[in-house]
This record gives sequence, C-alpha cells and structure tokens, in this order.
Amino acid sequence: MAQQSLRKTAAPPARRVAPTKARPAGDQVQSLVRALSLLNRIAEAPDEGVTLTELAQQVGLPSSTAHRLLITLEQERYVRFNNDGRLWSIGVQAFVTGCAFTKNRGLARIARPHLRRLMEETGETVNLAVEDEGEAVYLAQVECSQMMRAFARPGSRVPMHCSAVGKAIFSAASDKALAKILHQRGMPRLTVKTITSTAGLRTALQEARALGYAVDDEEHAVGLRCIAAPVYDETGDVVAAVSVSGPVVRISEERVSQLGQMMIASARAISADMGAPAPKSA
Repeated sequence: MAQQSLRKTAAPPARRVAPTKARPAGDQVQSLVRALSLLNRIAEAPDEGVTLTELAQQVGLPSSTAHRLLITLEQERYVRFNNDGRLWSIGVQAFVTGCAFTKNRGLARIARPHLRRLMEETGETVNLAVEDEGEAVYLAQVECSQMMRAFARPGSRVPMHCSAVGKAIFSAASDKALAKILHQRGMPRLTVKTITSTAGLRTALQEARALGYAVDDEEHAVGLRCIAAPVYDETGDVVAAVSVSGPVVRISEERVSQLGQMMIASARAISADMGAPAPKSA
C-alpha cells in the first residue's frame, strides 16, 4: 500500500508573461474545461502518475493540445511531470486548493479525533464521507493496523446505492432528491449482492432509518462489509456519514449490530461538535 508524503517547497520566482492577443471568451472557457478535465483524470490516476498519451485519450484531446494545457497547469504547480518516468501527477497547488474545502468546512478536522477513537475501539478502518454530484466522496480515513484492511484514499468516490456511507446519507434524503440522483447515476451492479432496483433500495433505506445505521454487505466489493451512520449539522441536515469497513471474516454478521451502535454513537458525537441539536430519542 503506497504512502504519500509532501514536502514544503519554496514558491517559484515571479514570471514575466509576454502580452498575448485577447481570445474569444468561448475559447477561454473551453480551455478551462479541458484543463480541469485533465486535472480530474490525473487525480483519479494511480499514485505514480499517468502518461500524456493516456490523458489525451481519456479526455478526447489531441496530444499536442493536452500537452499545452498540462504545461500551463505545471507552471501553476497544479500538476507535476516526472521526466524519468514520463508521467504526470498531481502538484502541490492542487493539494493546497483541495485542502481549502475541508479547512473552511471544518468537518474533517472536527471528526478526526472521533475517527481515531472509533478505529481504536473497533480495530477496523474508519471513514468519513460526504455526498457530491450523486456520489459518496471520502474526506478522511483512519486505517487500522490489520494486515488485511480496507483502503480508500481521501477524494476517492463510491456509488451511493451500494455503499454504507451512501445509504446512510440517502436515508435522510427526500424522495425527490433520491429519485434525482438515481436518475442521474443509475444503479450499476458491482457484485452479485448489489441492490439494483429502486424498490430494493427503498426497503434498505427504510431499514437504515429504523436501525439508525446502514449496511453494505459485500454490495460494493466482494469480501468487504461496511456499517455507517449519518452525521448532522447545526441545521439538522445530513452532511456526511461515518463508517467502519473491513473484511467479512472479521466484521461478521454477529458484529454488525454492535458496530452499528458504535457508528451511531460516534456520528452523534461528531454531529454534536458540528452544533447539531440532540436527537429526539436522547
């Protein structure tokens, strides 16, 4: 399992930019969209990076156009180029920009001590995720020390309908919001246990609301079981979900109920720190 580290680097010297002819606004917007598409593909690539040819193919651009945009992103330190391996990877400025989200929101910072405590109590990997564009996005993870363990780096995405964090967030969503996301994203089958019907998902969400936690029973990945509970903000809206993930050999069916109660307790503690009102059942 690869580990990532960042070193503080000095800011590059100011560059003198030669004046250029103004381009139509439409061209500028198109260039921006293309550059962001390249940045998104690099973010989804393996840690070692991705080649120019692969990037150009993924976003449907000529290699020359992709290279020109990558050079601009590199100058601003959003991407970096490994000359030895001829690979492009995420740069430090993209990290700084991305961290601004969690810094401003404060959710990951507030949740971190609770995630650490929960990992120590359960002995399994613990996650924090939010919904974005109809998918669950991991904000933070505290890995356990087990040899075999779940791993999802911050920023990675999973479908809502077959993940515990997604179903926990879905459990508080309105029928209209649920229908919109399902229409947008669909319900692709990832394993033989994946729920692929709206009726089946609604039944699972009804059970999650009754229990206070949601379960992913090998629906996203074979051999992996997850339990999650929703996190609320000061307005009483669900803003995230906290989950525990591990192999089915350790997270047995007999442990699900116990871990579910631990998820509820941790989610409530995080919610309280977010300023959420106390639950009515308390």
